[in-house]
Amino acid sequence: MESDKFKDIRIKLNKTQKEIAQLLGISIKSVHSYEQGWRKVSHHVERQLLFLLFRIALRKGKQPDKCWDIQKCPEKKLKKCPAWEFNAGDLCWLINGTIHNDKAHNSWEEKMKVCKTCEVFKKIFGS
Repeated sequence: MESDKFKDIRIKLNKTQKEIAQLLGISIKSVHSYEQGWRKVSHHVERQLLFLLFRIALRKGKQPDKCWDIQKCPEKKLKKCPAWEFNAGDLCWLINGTIHNDKAHNSWEEKMKVCKTCEVFKKIFGS
Protein backbone atom coordinates (compact mmCIF):
# COMPACT_ATOMS: atom_id res chain seq x y z
CA MET A 1 0.00 0.00 0.00
CA GLU A 2 1.32 3.40 -0.98
CA SER A 3 1.54 6.24 1.54
CA ASP A 4 -1.09 8.34 -0.25
CA LYS A 5 -3.53 5.39 -0.19
CA PHE A 6 -2.97 5.00 3.56
CA LYS A 7 -3.79 8.67 4.09
CA ASP A 8 -6.82 8.50 1.77
CA ILE A 9 -8.23 5.60 3.77
CA ARG A 10 -7.61 7.39 7.06
CA ILE A 11 -9.54 10.38 5.73
CA LYS A 12 -12.37 8.15 4.40
CA LEU A 13 -12.60 6.65 7.88
CA ASN A 14 -12.80 10.20 9.25
CA LYS A 15 -9.96 9.62 11.72
CA THR A 16 -7.14 11.83 12.90
CA GLN A 17 -3.62 10.44 12.86
CA LYS A 18 -3.86 9.84 16.59
CA GLU A 19 -7.24 8.10 16.27
CA ILE A 20 -6.09 5.83 13.43
CA ALA A 21 -2.97 4.91 15.41
CA GLN A 22 -5.13 3.87 18.37
CA LEU A 23 -7.60 2.03 16.13
CA LEU A 24 -4.83 0.08 14.40
CA GLY A 25 -2.79 -0.51 17.56
CA ILE A 26 0.27 1.25 16.17
CA SER A 27 2.26 4.30 17.21
CA ILE A 28 1.54 7.79 15.98
CA LYS A 29 5.13 7.76 14.69
CA SER A 30 4.23 4.79 12.47
CA VAL A 31 1.26 6.72 11.07
CA HIS A 32 3.52 9.68 10.32
CA SER A 33 6.07 7.38 8.69
CA TYR A 34 3.42 5.69 6.55
CA GLU A 35 1.89 8.95 5.40
CA GLN A 36 5.24 10.55 4.60
CA GLY A 37 6.40 7.48 2.71
CA TRP A 38 9.36 6.97 5.05
CA ARG A 39 8.17 3.48 5.91
CA LYS A 40 6.26 0.83 3.99
CA VAL A 41 2.75 0.15 5.31
CA SER A 42 2.89 -3.24 6.99
CA HIS A 43 0.64 -6.01 5.71
CA HIS A 44 -1.33 -6.38 8.92
CA VAL A 45 -2.07 -2.65 8.94
CA GLU A 46 -3.17 -2.75 5.29
CA ARG A 47 -5.45 -5.71 5.97
CA GLN A 48 -7.05 -4.00 8.93
CA LEU A 49 -7.61 -0.76 6.99
CA LEU A 50 -9.21 -2.65 4.11
CA PHE A 51 -11.44 -4.55 6.53
CA LEU A 52 -12.65 -1.29 8.09
CA LEU A 53 -13.40 0.12 4.63
CA PHE A 54 -15.23 -3.08 3.79
CA ARG A 55 -17.48 -2.66 6.84
CA ILE A 56 -18.30 0.90 5.80
CA ALA A 57 -19.08 -0.28 2.26
CA LEU A 58 -21.50 -2.86 3.67
CA ARG A 59 -23.19 -0.19 5.76
CA LYS A 60 -23.67 1.84 2.58
CA GLY A 61 -25.33 -1.11 0.89
CA LYS A 62 -22.45 -2.26 -1.31
CA GLN A 63 -23.08 -5.99 -0.99
CA PRO A 64 -20.60 -7.67 -3.33
CA ASP A 65 -21.22 -10.90 -5.16
CA LYS A 66 -19.34 -13.96 -4.01
CA CYS A 67 -15.96 -14.34 -5.68
CA TRP A 68 -16.68 -17.90 -6.81
CA ASP A 69 -19.78 -16.70 -8.68
CA ILE A 70 -17.88 -13.93 -10.44
CA GLN A 71 -14.93 -16.21 -11.25
CA LYS A 72 -17.24 -19.12 -12.16
CA CYS A 73 -15.10 -21.51 -10.12
CA PRO A 74 -15.62 -25.23 -10.68
CA GLU A 75 -16.44 -27.37 -7.65
CA LYS A 76 -12.99 -29.01 -7.68
CA LYS A 77 -11.35 -25.61 -7.26
CA LEU A 78 -13.83 -24.51 -4.58
CA LYS A 79 -12.98 -27.45 -2.35
CA LYS A 80 -9.38 -26.19 -2.14
CA CYS A 81 -10.27 -22.55 -1.46
CA PRO A 82 -10.36 -21.11 2.08
CA ALA A 83 -12.86 -18.42 1.04
CA TRP A 84 -15.31 -21.18 0.06
CA GLU A 85 -14.52 -23.22 3.16
CA PHE A 86 -15.42 -20.29 5.43
CA ASN A 87 -18.27 -18.99 3.23
CA ALA A 88 -16.39 -15.72 2.79
CA GLY A 89 -16.70 -15.02 -0.92
CA ASP A 90 -16.93 -11.31 -0.20
CA LEU A 91 -13.82 -11.48 2.01
CA CYS A 92 -11.65 -13.48 -0.39
CA TRP A 93 -9.28 -10.49 -0.62
CA LEU A 94 -8.68 -10.73 3.15
CA ILE A 95 -8.01 -14.46 3.38
CA ASN A 96 -4.58 -15.84 2.58
CA GLY A 97 -4.44 -19.03 0.55
CA THR A 98 -7.37 -18.21 -1.69
CA ILE A 99 -7.03 -19.57 -5.20
CA HIS A 100 -6.97 -17.44 -8.32
CA ASN A 101 -5.94 -18.76 -11.73
CA ASP A 102 -5.52 -22.21 -10.17
CA LYS A 103 -2.91 -21.22 -7.59
CA ALA A 104 -2.65 -19.78 -4.12
CA HIS A 105 -0.39 -16.78 -3.75
CA ASN A 106 2.89 -16.96 -1.88
CA SER A 107 2.76 -13.51 -0.29
CA TRP A 108 0.37 -10.76 0.69
CA GLU A 109 1.90 -8.42 -1.91
CA GLU A 110 1.43 -10.97 -4.69
CA LYS A 111 -2.14 -11.58 -3.56
CA MET A 112 -2.99 -7.86 -3.46
CA LYS A 113 -1.69 -7.31 -7.01
CA VAL A 114 -4.20 -9.88 -8.23
CA CYS A 115 -7.02 -8.85 -5.89
CA LYS A 116 -6.87 -5.22 -6.96
CA THR A 117 -7.75 -6.32 -10.50
CA CYS A 118 -10.67 -8.50 -9.35
CA GLU A 119 -14.33 -7.50 -9.70
CA VAL A 120 -15.07 -8.41 -6.07
CA PHE A 121 -12.36 -6.04 -4.82
CA LYS A 122 -13.33 -3.29 -7.27
CA LYS A 123 -16.99 -3.42 -6.28
CA ILE A 124 -16.11 -3.00 -2.62
CA PHE A 125 -13.28 -0.50 -2.81
CA GLY A 126 -13.84 1.18 -6.15
CA SER A 127 -10.21 0.58 -7.11
